Amino acid sequence: MTPESARGLVLVVEDERAISDLLRLYISREGFGVHVAADGQSALAAARTMHPVAIILDVGLPIMDGTEVCRQLRAEGNWVPILFCTARDDEVDRVLGLELGADDYITKPFSPREVVARIKSVVRRASLIAPDEAPLELGAVTVDLVTRRVTADGDPVVLTATEFDLLAHLMRHPGRVYSREQLLSEVWGYAAMVGTRTVDVHVAQVRGKLGDLSPIRTVRGVGYSAEVPDSA
Repeated sequence: MTPESARGLVLVVEDERAISDLLRLYISREGFGVHVAADGQSALAAARTMHPVAIILDVGLPIMDGTEVCRQLRAEGNWVPILFCTARDDEVDRVLGLELGADDYITKPFSPREVVARIKSVVRRASLIAPDEAPLELGAVTVDLVTRRVTADGDPVVLTATEFDLLAHLMRHPGRVYSREQLLSEVWGYAAMVGTRTVDVHVAQVRGKLGDLSPIRTVRGVGYSAEVPDSA
C-alpha cells in the first residue's frame, strides 16, 4: 500500500522499530503519509522515487549513515527538508549535520509531538507564499518567493528550505534587526527548543553560498539584519 496523503509524504529513516512506529503514529495523525526506511541505502532509494515533503533522518544507520545519505541527496540537487535525528548530543555533530545541508536537528530522547511540530513548520513555510507575490531584491541578490529560487548577480544559488526561509525573512524587512531567539520563533516556527547556534550555522551557510553579495549583516550583541552590501 502506498502511504499517500493530501499533506504529502514524510520519509522516516530509523532502524529502531519502536521509534519508527511511534513517529509513524504521530505523523500520520496529522494527515501526512508516512514511509519508513530502516537503513541508509533504502532511504536513498525512497527519497529518489517517492518525493517526500520532508525526511526524518537518523544519523546512526546500518549500511550507510545518515550524514552520507544527506550528502548524496544534496549532491544530486535534492533539497527536500531534512531533519536529523540522533542520540548524539555533541555540538560538533549538530554543526556537521547543518553544514551538510540539514534543515533542523533533533536529539534523542525527544517528544514525538516536537518532531511533528517541526515537520509541520518546515512544510508550512513553503505554502505561505501568495502566487503573485513579488520577488525580493536587495543589492545583487534576488529571492523569488513563488519559485523559491535565489540568484546573486544573476547566477542561481541553491539553498536548503530553511536557508531560503531565513534569507527571505530578513530580506522582507531590510534594516530590521532580529535576535537569534526571534529568528528561531519566526523562521523555524518554535522558540528556544534548540540552541541559537542553529541560527548562526544557517547564517554562515547562506553567507558562504552568496559570498560578498550576501545582504546578511551581524549586529554585535543583538542578532542579524539584511542590508545592501557595502560593495553593491
